[in-house]
Amino acid sequence: MPDAIVESVRGVSCAVGESPVWHAGEQAWYWVDIPARRIWRLDHASGATRHWTAAEMVACIAPRAAGGLIAGMETGIFAVDLQDDGTVRAERLAAPPELAPGMRFNDGRTDRQGRFWSGTMWMDMAAALPLGRLYRYDGAGLSAPLVSGLVTQNGLAWSPDGRTMYLSDSHPTRRRVWTFDYDVDAGVPHNRRLLVDMAAYAGRPDGAAMDSDGCYWVAGNDGASLLRFTPVGKLDRELKLPVAKPSMPCFGGPDLDTLLITSIVQPGHEDDALAGAVLLVRPGVSGVPEVPFV
Repeated sequence: MPDAIVESVRGVSCAVGESPVWHAGEQAWYWVDIPARRIWRLDHASGATRHWTAAEMVACIAPRAAGGLIAGMETGIFAVDLQDDGTVRAERLAAPPELAPGMRFNDGRTDRQGRFWSGTMWMDMAAALPLGRLYRYDGAGLSAPLVSGLVTQNGLAWSPDGRTMYLSDSHPTRRRVWTFDYDVDAGVPHNRRLLVDMAAYAGRPDGAAMDSDGCYWVAGNDGASLLRFTPVGKLDRELKLPVAKPSMPCFGGPDLDTLLITSIVQPGHEDDALAGAVLLVRPGVSGVPEVPFV
């Protein structure tokens, strides 16, 4: 497949861009800048962008079927409504007892049934503490930890049929992607197994997206690339990017054929023209619709 053309969204730079999601009802993308406490929006038709500022860091978001967003933040999982004055109204829905000061939620998204999943991490990555846990939030409330011992939880995704769950640990000491069999009725993963050891490839496995062929697109953070793995863990495509630290891809657009890719400012390169850029590329395949939180 020929190289795809990569463009950047004008006027946007994020210190730690993360968690892009396509809102089909609005025909718009949303994403966050974690340390800036910002939620960004890009309108597909007009190309207009705007942002809102929250009272604490927002790490991951997903649309709510009832309107607004659900978010994993510093102190728990919140229902979020974006206000006309550029502020964020946030109502805390749940917080796990294991969420101690110095921690926050990280990567998150909904499964194919509309349950919200997110994991926690210790914010000082240099400490490499395996305190991260993965949780499910649904109408019954917040689950007990369903995966534990993570340093930097990342890479959540589900296969098109929802029966396989993907999860990674992006810390430099881990750099692994796993798959689980997923009980779609109970919302429980089991039978964990290694899909990819990213030590064999450039970068660390950050956020991810699923395409309609059932392949897993993962950001190669520190590797300036986006990697596409088949369901058996074979690398079948590498898309080179003009940023060193891509953080997460998301399929969107009316035909779900465009990837929006967030990135992180590379230390020492804050003055680069594309520092913290948000990128758009049409890779020649389409994605799978995301399910709003119900």
